[in-house]
Amino acid sequence: MQEKYYYGYDEFKNDTQVLVDKCRDYEPDILLGVARGGLTLSHLMGQALNMRNVFTINSIHYEGELKLDTFNIFNIPDLSHAKRVLVIDDIVDSGETMREILKLLNKKFPNTEFKLATIFYKPTACIKADYSVKIADKWIEFFWEVDIK
Repeated sequence: MQEKYYYGYDEFKNDTQVLVDKCRDYEPDILLGVARGGLTLSHLMGQALNMRNVFTINSIHYEGELKLDTFNIFNIPDLSHAKRVLVIDDIVDSGETMREILKLLNKKFPNTEFKLATIFYKPTACIKADYSVKIADKWIEFFWEVDIK
């Protein structure tokens, strides 16, 4: 069984500020949170950056700790009017899901630049975030996943 790390609100709040400061110069037109993991982060980043253009996209590649064999990406918003979009998720684990999301977005919106922001990343991932805060070396239990049942 993989070792687990509880990621609480205070640590999240501090890390989000670090991530916001790293991303600020990019000046995105839209923040695109990947549901569900990126929703809390994209909401807080939208508040910090005083942005109302906070959109979501859905992606399913995990069922709890179980990685599925398929990628289900849906609810893709119309981003055709945006020049720069910051895609936001809580973690880049294998990177496979994010690679598929970015491939789909780049194909659908070829005139839009996409950058990726995440709190946690694994150095072994097949894709690297443009902006990140911490290395994930344990299974992360985010407070929004485990505090309310």
